[in-house]
Order: sequence, then C-alpha cells, then structure tokens
Amino acid sequence: MNEQLAGAASFAGSPSVVGQRLHAVLDAEQVADDLRRYFAIGLPPGAGVFTGGRFEHLTGGGDRRQVANRFTAEDLIAVQTLSVTVPAPVALDLLEGPLGAQLSHLLRSIPADTDLADADASVVADGSPAHQAWSLLENQHKVGWVIAGKLLARKRPRLLPVYDRVVRCALGRPPSFWTELRTALRENDGGLHHRLLDLRQSAGLPDTVSALRIADVAVWMAHPAPGHRCS
Repeated sequence: MNEQLAGAASFAGSPSVVGQRLHAVLDAEQVADDLRRYFAIGLPPGAGVFTGGRFEHLTGGGDRRQVANRFTAEDLIAVQTLSVTVPAPVALDLLEGPLGAQLSHLLRSIPADTDLADADASVVADGSPAHQAWSLLENQHKVGWVIAGKLLARKRPRLLPVYDRVVRCALGRPPSFWTELRTALRENDGGLHHRLLDLRQSAGLPDTVSALRIADVAVWMAHPAPGHRCS
C-alpha cells in the first residue's frame, strides 16, 4: 500500500484526510459512552448489545503466543462477532489445508507486538508479508477485502485494523488504508495514537483493546445507520 503517501504526509503541516476525519469523530461528546456501550463496560457477561465487543477477547485473543501464527476455529468464530462468516471451504483450508500453512508462514514474518503507529512503513507496504497475507485471503472464493481484513485484525490487532464499508465511507475512501492510517496515527508526534489510548483509559476499557480497535469502534458507532453506509 502506497508508501510514498506515508512519507509525504507525516511531515506535512496540515493533518491528513484520515487524520482529520478521525479527530472529528473523537471530538464527539458521546464517544466515550459509545465505546462503553459497545464493549459492555459495567454490564454482566453476555448482557452487551454488540457481539463485536468480544472480537479481540474471545478465548484470550488471536495474537496470544500459542496461536499467534496460525488460524484457529476460535478466530473463525471471532470474525462472526463482526457480522461476517468465512465460507466453509475456506475455513477448512485455513484450519487443515495449504491455505493455513501459507498464512502461518506469512504470519511468522508479521510482528505481533507492534502498534501500527510504531511500525516501519515497510511492514504494511505493498509486497510485505502482511500485504501478501491480505491478498491471499482476499482472493479466496467469497472472502473479499472485508473478511480478509477482519481475519488479519484478529491475528494482529495492534498492527492491522478492522476495516469495512462503514469505516471506508466515514474516512473518505482512502485508496491505501493501512499506509494512510499509519500516517494519521504518527502525525504531530503520534498525537492521534496517544489520543486513542487516552480515550481507552477514560472509557474504562482494558489494555487489550488496541488503539486501532478504538478508532474502528468510534467510527462505526458514529455511523451506524444504514443510510450512512457506502457500497
């Protein structure tokens, strides 16, 4: 994903389009309450309205050391909490077939303990292991870019964002989302990244919710109505 955008915008005087739009979402008075509602903070287990609040936490997370470099049945269930389903033939291939083996090889080259804001641009650039993994998943029958992104976000929640049509619409349809989001997070000495972490703390969310997921949920909760969604 176009690395030249990252270098040019990181040192520009004005915020990037993605940065501007994310800051506008975070300026909303109700953003912390939206996050608490989504993640069911203060509610008993199972009482939350949004199943996606379990995406990163189900069975301890997809990036825990024992499973970080392979897809599991729990990962397939986790993406279902985000309202998508991996087609059964692809799911079986991920768990037992050559597709799973290819992705495991790529996952071993994608850092599991690095935030996107701190990652080198090459980590999410075209041709990187992350981009190769995304392309491999995206090209599977009836998978596409949304499911591919959600699968990788489950395995690398700090580095690779959940991205769907709602977020794409709200952020102005950026042509190279990973790179442009990285740029936005790094602008002004990482101001947006730190703002997301501060919001996580003020909303009372656990540290296991990444800055990327805070951004995703904040945008999604601000644009939940079908009339706001782009195709």
